[in-house]
Amino acid sequence: MDHLTKLENKSIHILREAYANFKDLGMLWSIGKDSTVLVHLARKAFFGHVPFPLVHIDTHYKIPEMIEYRDNYAKKWKLDMIYGQNIEALASKNTFPHGNCSRLECCKLLKTEALRATLNGTGPRFRLNHETGKYEPEKNPTAFTGVIVGVRSDEEGSRSKERYFSPRNQKNDWNIGEQPPEFWNQYKTDFAPGTHVRIHPLLDWTELDLWEYILREKIPMVSLYFDKGEGKRYRSLGCGPCTQPVESTASTVEEIVEELRTGKFSNIAERSGRAQDKEDGGGLEELRKAGYM
Repeated sequence: MDHLTKLENKSIHILREAYANFKDLGMLWSIGKDSTVLVHLARKAFFGHVPFPLVHIDTHYKIPEMIEYRDNYAKKWKLDMIYGQNIEALASKNTFPHGNCSRLECCKLLKTEALRATLNGTGPRFRLNHETGKYEPEKNPTAFTGVIVGVRSDEEGSRSKERYFSPRNQKNDWNIGEQPPEFWNQYKTDFAPGTHVRIHPLLDWTELDLWEYILREKIPMVSLYFDKGEGKRYRSLGCGPCTQPVESTASTVEEIVEELRTGKFSNIAERSGRAQDKEDGGGLEELRKAGYM
């Protein structure tokens, strides 16, 4: 069995364990490469069907092409698609693009607080109606007790402290010191009532692993990852005002794989184009403790 197949098998095992052990389960989909690979793995794990909702936190400032890709992909594969927003913060213009708060404060409002309200069902959620092709307000939303996330340990420092099954409290707060050990592929899936659990099937994947898998599986990606003749492409996707492309002429998946194999970015953080990371001193641990993805 080759390296990618071993990674795939372990991720599929984690997905099936999550589905077997958590009643109200969802999967976060950021439209980026990690979570899109995760959707592909879920379709493989459940024979072409994703048996739980996909959840996107729409900050209103995502690059438009990402939203178009999300909706086209969800319609093509008949995915149960939900998005949540911090409508109050957007309506009051309490955002970084409006100049009324810092980037990190904006992330807290539009991502962390929106995520928390979306997951526990206290905030507005909008569900794709496949008959009309439109999103409609979800009636009587229930809380998700388990959420699958495309986090990788090599992507950013605080994420290396995660577990495959990582418990949070009812407010989604993360206590790093209270995570259970995971030895010899044994995972704790039995938690006290009220515990919110994040599941991370891609934890041991690297950036190169992802792109090699995308190449092998022919997974369609949003075109922002590829150079369009300007000598630039996005390596990590986020909100338009806070995400910058990197210098690169890679215009195909094959060229991205070759670029990563050469070590061009070996000393450059994958999220180096995310301005909010720099504002936080290079890490997102405090935001993540409060529930950030």
